[in-house]
Amino acid sequence: MNTFILIILLLAVVMAIAGLNRRCREARRAEWGVAWLNWLDGFNRLFCHVYHRLPQTELPLPETDGAIVVSNHISGLDPLLMLASSNRPLRFLIAREQYERFGLQWLFRAVGCIPVDRENSPEKAMRQAIKALRDGEIVALFPHGKIHLDSDPPRKIKAGAARLAALTGLPLVPLRISGVSGQGGVMLPVFMRGHARIQPLPVIESTGQSPDSLNQAIQCALDQIPQC
Repeated sequence: MNTFILIILLLAVVMAIAGLNRRCREARRAEWGVAWLNWLDGFNRLFCHVYHRLPQTELPLPETDGAIVVSNHISGLDPLLMLASSNRPLRFLIAREQYERFGLQWLFRAVGCIPVDRENSPEKAMRQAIKALRDGEIVALFPHGKIHLDSDPPRKIKAGAARLAALTGLPLVPLRISGVSGQGGVMLPVFMRGHARIQPLPVIESTGQSPDSLNQAIQCALDQIPQC
């Protein structure tokens, strides 16, 4: 009897794994060029849409050309939500200390994150981002520079996204994230179920605009400043 129960349990596990594998392959939207990353893309979409109740939302990205995605930053879940709403891979600019976080560096490298060393060579990340954009990739970053809630005091955003747009002439795609549980945290919001939402905002065209005007447009969009 014990052997029979064990066989049934093993069959159930195998069927569950097979079902998850099928669903992940079906859910995948972005093409990462590697089978296991494509599978992970599907898994992340299921995780965000089912567990975090993120509605189906598609960022207004060009089909082949580069673009710069900018977002407010309220938790460590934000990048996963952004990836789940994009039909193309996103290359995130992240702080080097986060890039080198124990156990995760291999993943950050695999998905093409660009580490930013603010102390020693911040321009190196800028050059890598420009190359990626000119190669037709999508670069994503959080202009506030760190987690910043709407309830926090106003914070001037960093100029990196505006500089990238001015130098490449590519559009800025702003969005707002909300509905995350445990806002302000890094790891806890990943596991706390919420009603996550992504609101794509009007695309900001960079042609003919100065870095200062682009930076102001980004600040107004992300902070929802009505007078802008």
